[in-house]
Amino acid sequence: MAAAMYRQRTLFRTIRRISGAFPILMLTGPRQVGKTTLLEHCGDERRRYVTLDDLEQREIARNDPALFLQMHPAPATIDEVQYAPQLFSQLKLAVDRAKQPGMYWLTGSQKFHLMQDITETLAGRVAIIDLLGLSRAEIDGQAHSVRPFVPTDEWLTNAKANMGPPRRLMDIYHQIWLGSFPGLVLGDEAVRDVFFRSYIQTYIQRDVRALSRVGDEVAFYRMLRAAAARTGQLVNYADLARDVDVDQKTTKAWLSILETTGIIHLLRPCHTNLTKRLLKTPKLYFLDTGLCSFLTGWSSPQTLEAGAMSGAILETWMFAEILKSYWHNGLHALFHFYRDRDHREVDLLIERDNRIHPVEFKKTASPGVTAARNFSTLARLGRPLGPGAVVCLKETDTRLTRDVFAIPASLL
Repeated sequence: MAAAMYRQRTLFRTIRRISGAFPILMLTGPRQVGKTTLLEHCGDERRRYVTLDDLEQREIARNDPALFLQMHPAPATIDEVQYAPQLFSQLKLAVDRAKQPGMYWLTGSQKFHLMQDITETLAGRVAIIDLLGLSRAEIDGQAHSVRPFVPTDEWLTNAKANMGPPRRLMDIYHQIWLGSFPGLVLGDEAVRDVFFRSYIQTYIQRDVRALSRVGDEVAFYRMLRAAAARTGQLVNYADLARDVDVDQKTTKAWLSILETTGIIHLLRPCHTNLTKRLLKTPKLYFLDTGLCSFLTGWSSPQTLEAGAMSGAILETWMFAEILKSYWHNGLHALFHFYRDRDHREVDLLIERDNRIHPVEFKKTASPGVTAARNFSTLARLGRPLGPGAVVCLKETDTRLTRDVFAIPASLL
């Protein structure tokens, strides 16, 4: 991505702060979300750069990690480090010897695949942060203003003071349809289909092959499309397996790959010992709505808004924006959802400061009190409840009850 096209990222401040306290910083996220570009803007001319997409460098890193670090001494950025986990032990030796902050910045596009090796080898030496595609605020040049979403008066005051230009219904669906990859959002919209076709091809050839021996790449592509069609829904493994024509064990393994590589997020239901009536099935969300829209065949924002996935894709975008508000501030997102066997559901539970904040997503411009009717069932969880929200298409925020706000999606 060219420097002229760069948008400041909310994580910029966090990276600068963390790098002053830890010898190693690990930035994870899907391919093409701007990890390398962000680190380039955070660093200075002293910091060396090397990518393990380069097969020669990858070979050295795997077979002689000590020599690799001699070739690329600190401060250095090592891109796509998942290809050479052999480096981690040598990195530990290097940082223990020098004991300086900001020595190595690492990036990787296979988050969970990396976590076990990193946490076992580099515990206490590495800070791990996540990057997704551009948020709405980052696109609008408001990266500095983003605060972790929580439905309170304080959050609303900040959001309204820093909101970007007004967004009508089709403005939102245009952003949903285009997605959040910087190279596309800040580039030429006319190449959208070519961009996503190339992205999928590269993704399957590089990340999927590296993570698993997927024998049938055509079937895996069917799985990718089937998952996209189910964004915002509970995962039904039997249904997915039938559509893709593989067994349920394979379905679970392939969903794990999609989560590992940052394509989807599996939102887990809340846990409690107080009730046995809660479902244990996760909910599936695509993390880029443009990729999801492409995989499900919507040719324009207009057909997407009018089509069968209209509500689910809007919910997916709302969820992803809220997730970014945490991850792009370097924070862990304690998110769950609620659903019991009586089909009472709350779309999102945000745990913050030992309180649970319930959130509903609605494609409506005039929500009523009934939109939050299931919030009262959360008392059975035995946890303190904070203010809740119905995120919707209203133009201005309002209170539905004393403890529930109606919040415009354009404020996310």
